[in-house]
Amino acid sequence: MESSNGKPPQGKEEGKAAAAEGSIGGYESLHRLLESNLSPELFKEASRLLLGLNCARPLETISLPGATTALAEAHDFDVQAFRFNADKEQMRQPRIVRVGLVQNSIAVPTTCHFADQKQAIMEKVKLIVDAAGASGVNVLCLQEAWTMPFAFCTREKRWCEFAEPVDGESTQLLQDLAQKYNMVIVSPILERDINHGEIIWNTVVVIGNNGNIIGIHRKNHIPRVGDFNESTYYMEGNTGHPVFETAYGKIAVNICYGRHHPLNWLAFGLNGAEIVFNPSATVGELSEPMWPVEARNAAIANSYFVGSINRVGTEVFPNAFTSGDGKPQHADFGHFYGSSHFSAPDASCTPSLSRYRDGLMISDMDLNLCRQIKDKWAFRMTARYDMYANLLSEYLKPDFKPQVISDPLINKRKA
Repeated sequence: MESSNGKPPQGKEEGKAAAAEGSIGGYESLHRLLESNLSPELFKEASRLLLGLNCARPLETISLPGATTALAEAHDFDVQAFRFNADKEQMRQPRIVRVGLVQNSIAVPTTCHFADQKQAIMEKVKLIVDAAGASGVNVLCLQEAWTMPFAFCTREKRWCEFAEPVDGESTQLLQDLAQKYNMVIVSPILERDINHGEIIWNTVVVIGNNGNIIGIHRKNHIPRVGDFNESTYYMEGNTGHPVFETAYGKIAVNICYGRHHPLNWLAFGLNGAEIVFNPSATVGELSEPMWPVEARNAAIANSYFVGSINRVGTEVFPNAFTSGDGKPQHADFGHFYGSSHFSAPDASCTPSLSRYRDGLMISDMDLNLCRQIKDKWAFRMTARYDMYANLLSEYLKPDFKPQVISDPLINKRKA
């Protein structure tokens, strides 16, 4: 069982994880490795540099109900909880929202019947949603394409069977849970668009705390890198950059590959998002050095909170495949490294969940911090949107010429 700050309970040796694929020298995360191997003084300083400070203090941990930790122990998932504070204001009351992120591996081999795979994942994730509900989470986001293996590397069309309508089986399950726990749930699925030729989209369904469907958003940017052959299945979305006003605040969803596009993050901020989720599926060899940087930078630049979610485990497929990177054929993407976490507009962030176990990350966040950071840094006021708009407008023209001023003596030989 994990405590609410992610430390192993007394008497349990983290080194037992050494055999687990995805561990860091037997540790579940970089944070836990450092905590176990540095003196308290050095660890405090390392944490300040790596995680930042919230209102000039380290993040506070949250104690969770026994029902939550009991579920985590019984079903072997990591659970951590932290609090982001804001300064006390005279004219506004705190706007504290409890937010959760769920990361998970698939539940049975990819060789099993598709219906069995989906059912097993839904049963597994329901338990973690129950833990979030027991913890009083107000808004919960699941990982990208959570109801299925991330089979888009294979280019095999049979995996399209996992696609479902917006109001399909997984949505119905989560609608019941949303109503039960008075919780907003963000559910990323493979969507079958029944009204438009049954084409497929990578979509999030936003379910309100009354069990209603508030709306959807479709993935804006589709990767064409390494094994990510997603354009075999779906193309770029057509829903813009919607922000969903919920009972607990204004939220948006930047699906997976969109995190590599700063203007995508910007657009959600311009539309007024206070929390932006980034449900993802990404592997260590490709992106892990970027993972702790991009979302945190987006939170800083756009003065909102970011919740980053990545699946865990290695998914092995029945048939080997190749991609455009020249590697020999292989049957898996690589290791999905989890490491889900929150980032705040003041540059602070939580430690990450496990690199190889299912997990639930919970955070209390005072949304007043968003405006406070806007006032402090004045990024919106000092931005030159007119200048950027003019450049982008010119860039889209066929006769665009970059604004490059060359040294007239660049080719002159030295005397």
